Amino acid sequence: MYPRLSDIFRDLFGFEFPIPIYSFGAMMAVAVIVAAWLTSLELQRMHAIGRIGSVRIQAKDPRKKRTREQNASPAELIGTITTIAIVMGVIGAKVFHILENLDQFFADPLGMIFSTGGLTFYGGLIFAGVSIAWYVRKKGVPVGAVADAVAPGLILAYGIGRIGCHLAGDGDWGIESNLAAKPDWLPTWLWAETYPNNILNVHIPEPGVYPTPLYEFAMAVVLFAGLWALRKHPFLNGWLFFVYLTMAGVERFLIEQIRVNVVMNLFGMEVTQAEFISVLLIIAGLIGMALLWRRRPEPEVEPARGVRIGDKT
Repeated sequence: MYPRLSDIFRDLFGFEFPIPIYSFGAMMAVAVIVAAWLTSLELQRMHAIGRIGSVRIQAKDPRKKRTREQNASPAELIGTITTIAIVMGVIGAKVFHILENLDQFFADPLGMIFSTGGLTFYGGLIFAGVSIAWYVRKKGVPVGAVADAVAPGLILAYGIGRIGCHLAGDGDWGIESNLAAKPDWLPTWLWAETYPNNILNVHIPEPGVYPTPLYEFAMAVVLFAGLWALRKHPFLNGWLFFVYLTMAGVERFLIEQIRVNVVMNLFGMEVTQAEFISVLLIIAGLIGMALLWRRRPEPEVEPARGVRIGDKT
């Protein structure tokens, strides 16, 4: 494993970076860039066909050397949306991690708050989602349409982030692998991994554990392809996002069956926090899909102009 990408350059080319580049952070940066790019493309497409209207932005007038307001595609908001997602995502992820490990928090509050580890995806999703919804609503853009635009890139970004987990060896691995059950055609590294040099400095004995981050990456790519194919759906705004919630919930629930995770007792059942939240996501997703299973009026706005002439659910 390579917890620091800079170590790859050292091993291959003998070049030592003065500042270490951590694998997880680097892959998270890639994930954010990819998600922002895909969301921008989809917002631009929605604006071009009249599904969402224009927004007012401050633009520089080169002739008068000052800024002025003008209409633009909501894709122009992607920089602010991305910033909100990063800041509120980190805060939410940290809050959920603290709630999941209150004993560690009370033992060392400052150490846990300012540590670079301990980021829970679901916490980041909730905090970032609520904050972005408030922002785009303030800008007059239909929240459901933006949620639909975000969905494909969000699931792919999740998968890219898991590659960072795999490279770093940050503990998101599975239970001990059963080599006797491995199909002959499958390479061993996809079935059992010992994560040498992992960032936690944990020794994993042979034969190793299931490399679940790789499985999640593969599932994320498949789900992204499905969401991308469905992005031109005729249903009410927000329908695709609820499809995403359902798919993401099923994916995480399945992977939890072979992952090492903290188990809690809930209503007499032993479940992980991720399993519990996954079930909630699936339920919310199915309900949302059912409620929005109606064709939206077309066009909702005059194409590429921003004059609303229909429902903007």
